[in-house]
Amino acid sequence: MWRRGPGAEHDRVTETIPGLFLSPPEVLVLLGAVALLVVRWLPAAARRPGTFAAGAVLVPSAILLGIVGIRWQMLPVLAGAAVASAFALPPLLRRRTGRPARRARWWLALPGSLACAGLIATGPVAAWAFPVPVFPEPTGDFAVGTRVVQWTDPLRPESFTTDPDDRRTVVVQLWYPAQKSPAGIPRAQYLGRTEDEARTVSEALADGVGLPGFLVDGVPRAHSRAVVDAPVAGGGERFPVVLFSPGSGGVRTQNTAWAEELASHGYVVAALDHPYDSTVVVLADGRTIRGTTTSSGDRDRDEELAAGWTAVRADDLGFVLTQLERLDRGETADPLTGRLDTGRAAAAGHSLGGAAALQAARQDRRFDAVVDLDGYPHGPTTPALEQPALALTQEITAGTDPRYVPRLTEALEHSTATSYRLTVPGAGHLTFMDGPLYLPPVPSIVGTLGRTESPRVVAAATLAFLDATLRGRPGDPADTLRAYGTVSSSGARGTATPTP
Repeated sequence: MWRRGPGAEHDRVTETIPGLFLSPPEVLVLLGAVALLVVRWLPAAARRPGTFAAGAVLVPSAILLGIVGIRWQMLPVLAGAAVASAFALPPLLRRRTGRPARRARWWLALPGSLACAGLIATGPVAAWAFPVPVFPEPTGDFAVGTRVVQWTDPLRPESFTTDPDDRRTVVVQLWYPAQKSPAGIPRAQYLGRTEDEARTVSEALADGVGLPGFLVDGVPRAHSRAVVDAPVAGGGERFPVVLFSPGSGGVRTQNTAWAEELASHGYVVAALDHPYDSTVVVLADGRTIRGTTTSSGDRDRDEELAAGWTAVRADDLGFVLTQLERLDRGETADPLTGRLDTGRAAAAGHSLGGAAALQAARQDRRFDAVVDLDGYPHGPTTPALEQPALALTQEITAGTDPRYVPRLTEALEHSTATSYRLTVPGAGHLTFMDGPLYLPPVPSIVGTLGRTESPRVVAAATLAFLDATLRGRPGDPADTLRAYGTVSSSGARGTATPTP
């Protein structure tokens, strides 16, 4: 029987209101602060009741935020309210003298009021720039379930350590088509199994790009649209599988919106943490493994390093596909036994993970398709790729990266199947993951598609390709892909002229 989780009420209180980027208590704090500021400029008869009304809204809401956790974006709002109250409260506390308390001349009070207004306005602006991410509602026919598993390969030594007995372990998050859950069931924590794990991952990701951790303190508060351990969808249908490798330093959850959209359309997505390569990996026993892969600064040496990391990731993808096959056969008791169509499998990845997906498909013919999300193809481009591939990229010129397009073209042309490159107008490198949902909408960082359009375009293009290659949807995938940008095809049919 489903039960309302203990975090359901907390989630409802702290959940961000779409479009406002603030939770209900934060909205009340903001309104109370604004009211306290405006009271100074009201007629004398309205100042006293106005001040009490503002305080009645502000104080309980601020106390509630202190209980559930206050975000740094609210600190300037509270500071502005504190300064405003220093001018609004003394006249009310002053003993009555029979004469109204004199106010400072308006031209003297105006600078202080403007300073308070600036502090208060900083809060919603900062919340807009660094929001708690709100994940899009999946558009498919299925609800989405998720859970995390951990697998160790007894045959593969851990190449990142010197312990001869250490074996390669990967943490995998599954998103799958599920039955609809009753109202009130808590949704899955973003970035981790728990909020503590999510905070550890968020701080590590921020540190990895040189950001103070507090700037993205809203990210560990987020919940996605999936439900943990939700029952698998009924009907007995077998679902194609998509294995996903994140970008360099990335984590298994970095493409959650994309994974949930695919799962709602009848795919099982298995996203990997790659220990020592992902920024941080929290194992089931609580141990934390920090990333150790770093660039040297020398182009040739860095390419050699990246090729080695790509090879490890490719082996991880093949190992996880083997584990999914065992799971489907029932070698371990699992709700997904008999529901995974591992005979229809795709390898996918973002950035370095895209290179790993291409490499995994070259060396493992069990993969039937490849999706490369803006990933430079590190490592060898041989043997020939026998599976159809889709490469989604930002707009790249010789001026931005003279090596990228020739290298990607070479990788796709060495294919016995038709492959596609989709250039997405307005995309940035982080458009192809969850970044637009919680990073400042700066074009050089996340592109210009926006928080709504970015995940929609990337998932829709991926689905169009997978439906054609794994499910045999009739027609040329290029015809559908053209709705999202400029398409060129290569491989079995030769290189085609890009078409808008």
